[in-house]
Amino acid sequence: MLNIKELYTVVEDEIGSLQLSKSPKNLYDPISYIMNIGGKRMRAILLLLSNQIFSKDLTLALKPAIGIEVFHNFTLIHDDIMDNAPLRRGMQTIHEKWDNNTAILSGDTMMIQAYQLILKTPDKYLREVLSLFSDTAVSVCEGQQFDMDFEITNNVTLQDYISMIEKKTAILLATSLKIGAIIGGASHVDANNLYEFGRNIGIAFQIKDDLLDAYGDPEKFGKKIGGDIDSNKKTFLFLKVLESCSEIDREKILKLFETNENTALKKKHVMDLYDKYDAYEVSNTQILYYHDLAIKHLNNIIGENKEPLYEFANQLLKREV
Repeated sequence: MLNIKELYTVVEDEIGSLQLSKSPKNLYDPISYIMNIGGKRMRAILLLLSNQIFSKDLTLALKPAIGIEVFHNFTLIHDDIMDNAPLRRGMQTIHEKWDNNTAILSGDTMMIQAYQLILKTPDKYLREVLSLFSDTAVSVCEGQQFDMDFEITNNVTLQDYISMIEKKTAILLATSLKIGAIIGGASHVDANNLYEFGRNIGIAFQIKDDLLDAYGDPEKFGKKIGGDIDSNKKTFLFLKVLESCSEIDREKILKLFETNENTALKKKHVMDLYDKYDAYEVSNTQILYYHDLAIKHLNNIIGENKEPLYEFANQLLKREV
């Protein structure tokens, strides 16, 4: 059984073996760039962690795991364009380093490459895996559209937001775990429990991401702190404050999120309201709630080698990046 650190090395080695030095350079160089500027490789590792609960041979799951990682990075390229984000993992985003058109086309290519890698799933499981992956890919796009829609409406509820992050973030984690289980020969019950573990831990992960965007250390986080405030994103913190604040403060925060002025003063006023309504503590409570739900599903899985998944879930609570 390989631990998380060992699986990270396996995934990095496999990514390093991808043939990305091809022509035209302006298509493939951005792909090589984003695939080699770091990242936790969380989705690929989760796929392999779930696989080794049921199988001693990771080789059948390795290409699909890399396919999931390529797909995830494709979504980051397009998300960064839509968010006009200057940094990704502490480095220039592709649309900043090259241009928007190049970033779009390189991302499109990565989507196709992801399918090519997923197609290396053993024939016995291929139809089920492809169907699950395709449904998930559509859900991720739906989640991104909901995220953009939320920017232009003031009628977003916390439940709307949880549904959005489930589609945009959590489902890909859940799918990674389920694909690993399927290829490992898991029962439908165990595969579905792993899916629910991933879905709940994914929701917790995104709320943690929202929290770090507001309160994180930029040197550790790898992204611009306060970027969600700059772009008027309705995060968990924003919506929780909106749900519990006074009418006067509601008007204040809504007015702040109507401006496109990315000023330090705007951030200060928003953060003052977050602090006033204990957004940090409330968010941490919600993270713990979804973490505990995830652990309950992990406890229900019949099989050995679950320890790294418990470790992964617990690392989420300590996450600073």
